[in-house]
Amino acid sequence: MNKLPDILAQMAVTLWVGGMWAIGYLAAPVLFNALSDKMLAGMLAGRMFTWIAYVGMVSGVYLLLFRFVRFGGAAFKQGFLWLIVLMLLLTIAGHFGISPLLVALKEQALPLDVMQSVFRDRFATWHGISSVVYLVQSLLGLFLVTLNRSASR
Repeated sequence: MNKLPDILAQMAVTLWVGGMWAIGYLAAPVLFNALSDKMLAGMLAGRMFTWIAYVGMVSGVYLLLFRFVRFGGAAFKQGFLWLIVLMLLLTIAGHFGISPLLVALKEQALPLDVMQSVFRDRFATWHGISSVVYLVQSLLGLFLVTLNRSASR
């Protein structure tokens, strides 16, 4: 049973980072490529991004608690902790900051698709910002996986 927290930490990293990569770089592009209804593709992708954001927030909080319980104040000296903090902050910013802006622009554009409306440019700008934030978070996730793997040996 002593290893349960370690196993849960490894699972949290795997679910968070693996889920981000699977949804952001596999599932969402497939949806937009396979579905002719881009509004439906966007809605489905948005729901998946919402779920992975919640997975990230739960995983991030667990990983922070795990590190503080395990290492106490020395956790502040570890790059692993700061990667978690940065990824968690980016997740929160994306989910509670950028995503609501995108949703609001879509709603303001109704009954038109946002890309056929006067909100197109603002939506494209915020969507681009969201994509960059997600890319940075995904790359940080790769470092997190690498550090997690070397720490578990």
